[in-house]
This record gives sequence, structure tokens and C-alpha cells, in this order.
Amino acid sequence: MAELAKQLTTAVEGLLGLPLPLRLRAWDGSLAGPVGAPTVVLRNRRAARRLLWQPGELGLARAYVSGDLEIGPGDDLYEVLDAVAAFAEHPRIRQLKLGPREVLGPRGRALLGTALRAGLVGPQPAPPAEEARRHRGPLHSRLRDRAAISHHYDVGNDYYGLVLGPSMVYSCAYWTPEAKSLEAAQEAKLDLICRKLGLRPGMRLLDVGCGWGSLVLHAARHYGVHAVGVSISTEQVALARHRAAEAGLDDRIEIRLQDYREIPDGPFDAISSVGMAEHVGAAQYLAYATHLYELLAPGGRLLNHQIARRPTPPGEDYRPSPFIDRYVFPDGELSPVGTIVSLLEAAGFEVRDVESLREHYGLTLREWVANLEAHWPEAVRLSGRGRARVWRLYMAASALAFEQNRIGINQILAVHPGPDGASGLPATRAQWLAAPAELHRSVDPADTDLGDRPSVR
Repeated sequence: MAELAKQLTTAVEGLLGLPLPLRLRAWDGSLAGPVGAPTVVLRNRRAARRLLWQPGELGLARAYVSGDLEIGPGDDLYEVLDAVAAFAEHPRIRQLKLGPREVLGPRGRALLGTALRAGLVGPQPAPPAEEARRHRGPLHSRLRDRAAISHHYDVGNDYYGLVLGPSMVYSCAYWTPEAKSLEAAQEAKLDLICRKLGLRPGMRLLDVGCGWGSLVLHAARHYGVHAVGVSISTEQVALARHRAAEAGLDDRIEIRLQDYREIPDGPFDAISSVGMAEHVGAAQYLAYATHLYELLAPGGRLLNHQIARRPTPPGEDYRPSPFIDRYVFPDGELSPVGTIVSLLEAAGFEVRDVESLREHYGLTLREWVANLEAHWPEAVRLSGRGRARVWRLYMAASALAFEQNRIGINQILAVHPGPDGASGLPATRAQWLAAPAELHRSVDPADTDLGDRPSVR
């Protein structure tokens, strides 16, 4: 079928009512689309069949992960994803409904005719093996959560080491002016959390969703705390325990294979939850926040580091990304930052500070993508080509989403007020962000000891 790319492009643009933002190269070698735009390559009929069965994000993802769709040689993945995201946000596309009336109308019949002549009509191709099976049981039950977490995190610690680098931190870094590398930016993030929590020697820290143990290692090593880290990923727990023992800190660090709902032994002086609450679920969030409140001693601080979505327009339901749900974070849910703050307050916390790190996450994700691409043959050997393509696609798309304010991330500092309502925080933000030595130097008893009872003002 001569000039297949042109015929496919014309038929799709006719149905959508908009020009496509990409060039299309079909398996017959033909090329169509705007000159200068990045190119996607349909390597076979199966690629087009995936898009016909699942038009939109999920069909594109399945075609890319399976290798049926490629990015044109020399083209940039970020440019392709940027063009697709802008196209998807166009008002006409957002309002488009492809019901029977549209599909069976003149434009739909034109596309169907092209598909029939090209031999594209046929059974739906099976999803790539990397697509998560639909888990059984109630949403966010403990058994189902373990299965969802295992899908994402139990893919090999060596693989994550390639992507994350030596820090083994799988959350947004903190790009201070002094941080000239990903490792330095992750170190700065870990220290920022410890300072926000006001950690001091002898305090008891709980890290909920501790990953590979980087935060508890930093807190024990530099702040002298006794730390408990919990995770429901068996591979994370194994490596975190090994790292604590290797550092000679296993007498001050306990790593548990444990669901946050199973932690019985509060109170803790401080609690961190970094990149974990996205897995809790909207219906469970108040119970999650309430349990952390009960585990935290009065006067203790919680640092909740969590991705947030933009609020949905009135009357529009929240729909998670089908690609992220099927391939990356099964059952994950995002909430707006205002909702998160309100639920923490409903659990009893006093929210004292909210800091957005949105741009920081875009930089972090680009570093992870660069790490993956630099070690591509080894990543494919460790995880398989399909899974490596999943990670490349999701991290690159997420980098753009953070950069373009389609999603955000925030550190929320909250306190469990004392019986008299006291927060226990120093008077200024600069003071509670100070490192312990700086804080001690900043207070001179001679400046505060009046020798009598201060006046009440």
C-alpha cells in the first residue's frame, strides 16, 4: 500500500479535526507529517493495531514498551513526549468523545477504510509482559498493597543502582547552589529532612517507606538518632539491612519488613514519610495520617514528602494515568496538596510549613534518565528490554510533567502539638532549619535570661 503513512495521517487527522504534532514513518518506509517535527516509527502492523484498540496514552505506551513503536533515529524522546502532551491538552482533544456516532460517521468510516486496506483490523494484541496484572482483593488491602509495591520495587537492587546512582535515593533531590551532582543533591535533601525534623542525638526516628535505607543511615550517622525504617518491599529491606550493617550502624538502625498499619511501638520523636503516601490511596489517607499522629510523641514533627496532582475542574472525576497505573505504580493515587494538608489537620496535626520542590524533581528525573541511558545494555540485561523501556518512558514523561506544572511535589512539615497546644518549634524558620551546631551557637543564655519573670504581652 503506497504512501501508507500519508493515508494513515490524513484519516486520523480527519477524525480528530487537528493536525498531528509528529511525523509518522510507517513499516512500508513512507513518511508523512509536519517537516521539522520529531518522528515516531510504526515498525509493523501490530503497532497500529495497538493504537486502534487503545487510542491514546495506553495504546502508545503498549506500542513503545513492546518495541512495536520507536522514536525516530536522532530524535529526542523529550521532544516527542512534549509534543504529545501539548496535543493531549488541546481543548478539542480534551473534549473529544469517540462514540458510535463519531466512529460510524464519515470521518470514522474513512479511518476504518484505511485500516481495512492496510490490513490493520484484527484481534487486539496481547499487552506486553511488563504490564501489571489486575490485583485481586479490596483496593489498598495489605495483601494487594504488597503485590503492587512488589511490582515496582522488587525488580532488582542492582538495576535501581544503575538508575539512582550511589545514593540509592528514589525521591526528589534538593538542588542547592552547592550541589553539583545528583549524589550531592540527594545528600542535601536527606540533610534538609533531618533539619526540618529537628533531629538530635538519642531521638527515636520512624521512616515510613524507608526504601533502601538512605535516610535512616544519614540520620543515624550525622544526627545520632536511633532509627526504625519500614518497607513492604523484600528487596529494599534486604539491602537496607546490609547497608546498615556495612556502615556499622545496625545497633542504631532497625529495618523492618512491615506495613505502616502494623507498627505498634510508638511513640517516636520524629516521623518521616518520603515518597510513600502516594501508595496509600485517597480513601485510606485519613487513617494513614491518624495512625502516624498516634505514633508521634506530643511535640514531635512529621515530614511528609509527597507528589501532588493539580485539582480537577468542577464536575470532572480524577482519573489516574492508565500507563502509570498499569506499568509503574499499580493502585497509586495522587491528591492535590490542599487536600493532603486538610487531611493531616483532620488527623490532629498542625501544619507548619509547605515547600514545593517541583522544579527540583524535573532535574532529578532527567539525571535518572541519563543514568539509565548511559548504562542501557546493563539495564536491559538486568531487567529486560521491556522494563527498561517502561522506566525510560515514565521518568522522561514525569520530568516534563513536573517542569510544566502538571504535577507537583511538596514537603509538608507538621507537628503533634503538646497538651497545651505548644508546637515546640523555634520562633523562626531560619532557626528550625539550622543544623544542630548552628542552632546551639545562635542562642546565648545571657541574651534570654532576664533574671525575673517576663511581662505578659
